[in-house]
Amino acid sequence: MRATVAVDPIQIDKALFDFVNQEAIPQTGIDQQSFWNGFAALTNCLAPRNAELLKRRDQLQTQIDAWHRQHPGANFDKQSYQAFLTLIGYLAPEGRRFAIGTSNVDREISDIAGPQLVVPVNNARYALNAANARWGSLYDALYGTDVIAEDDGAARADSYNPRRGAKVIAFARDFLDEHFPLTEGSHHGAAVYRIGARGLEIHLQSGIVTQLKESAAFVGFQGNRGSPQVVLLVHHALHAELHIDRTHFIGRDDPAGISDVVLESAISTIQDCEDSVAAVSTADKILVYRNWLGLMKGTLEARIDKGSKPSIRRLNPDRRYKTLAGEEVVLPGRSLMLVRNVGHHMLSDSVTLDGHPIPETFIDAAVTSLIALHDLRATGTHRNSRRGSIYIVKPKMHGPAEVDFADELFAEVEKLLAIPRHTLKIGIMDEERRTSVNLAECIRAARQRIVFINTGFLDRTGDEIHTSMEAGTVSRKSELKKAVWLDAYERHNVDVGLACGLRGRAQIGKGMWAMPDLMADMLKAKIAHPQAGANTAWVPSPTAATLHALHYHQVDVAQVQARLATRTPASLDDVLTPPLTAHPNWSAAEIDEELNNNAQSILGYVVRWIDAGVGCSKVPDYFDVALMEDRATLRISSQHVANWLHHHICSPDQVMQALRRMAAVVDQQNGGDPAYSPMSADLDSSIAFAAACDLVFKGREQPNGYTEAILHARRKEKAASQNT
Repeated sequence: MRATVAVDPIQIDKALFDFVNQEAIPQTGIDQQSFWNGFAALTNCLAPRNAELLKRRDQLQTQIDAWHRQHPGANFDKQSYQAFLTLIGYLAPEGRRFAIGTSNVDREISDIAGPQLVVPVNNARYALNAANARWGSLYDALYGTDVIAEDDGAARADSYNPRRGAKVIAFARDFLDEHFPLTEGSHHGAAVYRIGARGLEIHLQSGIVTQLKESAAFVGFQGNRGSPQVVLLVHHALHAELHIDRTHFIGRDDPAGISDVVLESAISTIQDCEDSVAAVSTADKILVYRNWLGLMKGTLEARIDKGSKPSIRRLNPDRRYKTLAGEEVVLPGRSLMLVRNVGHHMLSDSVTLDGHPIPETFIDAAVTSLIALHDLRATGTHRNSRRGSIYIVKPKMHGPAEVDFADELFAEVEKLLAIPRHTLKIGIMDEERRTSVNLAECIRAARQRIVFINTGFLDRTGDEIHTSMEAGTVSRKSELKKAVWLDAYERHNVDVGLACGLRGRAQIGKGMWAMPDLMADMLKAKIAHPQAGANTAWVPSPTAATLHALHYHQVDVAQVQARLATRTPASLDDVLTPPLTAHPNWSAAEIDEELNNNAQSILGYVVRWIDAGVGCSKVPDYFDVALMEDRATLRISSQHVANWLHHHICSPDQVMQALRRMAAVVDQQNGGDPAYSPMSADLDSSIAFAAACDLVFKGREQPNGYTEAILHARRKEKAASQNT
């Protein structure tokens, strides 16, 4: 039996109680007893409301299922469907136009367009790497990835390859010429950079002395005027540093002594408590909170054991420069950090009410906000929000009523912590269909605190499949990205955000590039996100952030948003068009391949989640392409197979055969991990394999197709088996 502490009417796991009292509260000015009494009252008041909102989800899904059974097939009447959705309250009436009123927003949210990292906060090294990814070496990002081709003797090797280095340097000089052009000549011909009386001077190898075409692009420098060590430039509100060091192994061979070009990269970072984290116990959750506390206080450390000399990683300090006038310029050394709480549907027995687990999002909201008081009170070594705001991303909300409820929850937490109303800012994940089709009203419900809307294609696809489960057979996964609803959904998110006044006040975001090893492809494809009007988009690594930052130099997102604000909005009919196949006529081989693809994706992710407690993994897919997988990708794959089972495209036996085949494949892919326990050696006793089967064969009955209930139950079972 776990020890608990009673604070009427709730019971709190003593480990959580002690962590909050002994680690989180000190230096915040919060009284322990007042905090817990207030949290107990908040929980007692809001828990029944949360339960009603979840019940409403189920009621709406039941009604939609019944309608589709009465109107089967892909070619149902869209007008009748919309009328039905309006009748049952799934589509909310849209009010008058409005503009959000969010205040005290940091520039990283309101003014600077750039990449955003999402990272599991329970991994200290990853969390620190992400926070420190505000600045990244362009040379390293190019040299270490496939952006630079390996032909002509430019292969990557253990030791430095000068031919590859030359290609990197040429790429970087092209970048400088494009975005920081000279009045005469090229950065390729630079011999000396120095600070003259009127600004940055570039002495070319030809003997000509030239300047930047845009003098305002020069911001400041480090070192002395005659031989600066760092030159700071700015373009589209993003900074770039020229590092000059003639003793460096690269700088000594460079005519201008440039040893690196460093770009402002991950402007913001979501420290994630949700989809990329496997936290099923109180101890798991305390680790999540303790790392967030370390980030807010600036005390988090991670030991790095690469090479012969271990090192300690900490948060980077701010960066300081001198201006032409001799004044100091200070720029943040770290990303602006947001924290993603869990969704309304997740329950936690770390706190119980009348013997029942409470919504975990209540604990997240109270504890992550309490911890962020250390930033607001400046108790630590670094500042996160310079405007005094706490940024919380809220996932998996369904429609305006749930956003309104989140707004109320945040207001109650603000009272609990005695901080001004709307200190807590909200990021709305537009990843559930009921939120997509009611996005304007969702934004209205949080209009005084919203700082972020972001499309999530993966979860949105999973919800699309589940919502339309009874309508018909969904297309093959390769066809889903070509579906009518997807382009409309992505356009609709931008259209609504601009119409609601987010430009210059909040982020309009796009989703993840899921292939961390294919950076050349990312560099070609992901420019579409700023071109679509998104002032941020997700990337899977600090290296990817540096490369994606190039896109925000190429595209002036503010200008794009101004232009898009006048276009014809995306069609709601299209957004509501499910990705169904009217006449599925796939061959047996095609069906087997699809089942193999889904089964491999499910097992590759689930085995790490269940056996190792890893919530975000780089998992090789069926074609051996490494993909960043989290619960969103799992939701798609499990719902996809559940749909095909329901519509008799395949049989349970075919699915089980695919799962068994792919268990052996996944085991082989993980063969190099000495800690890995193969599933195929004894499938009947593999808890991970059982979890994968549950996700498929019980997928249709899972509320909204979510995977958390099964994952948490099986992870707890695995932990119990390891402790016996």
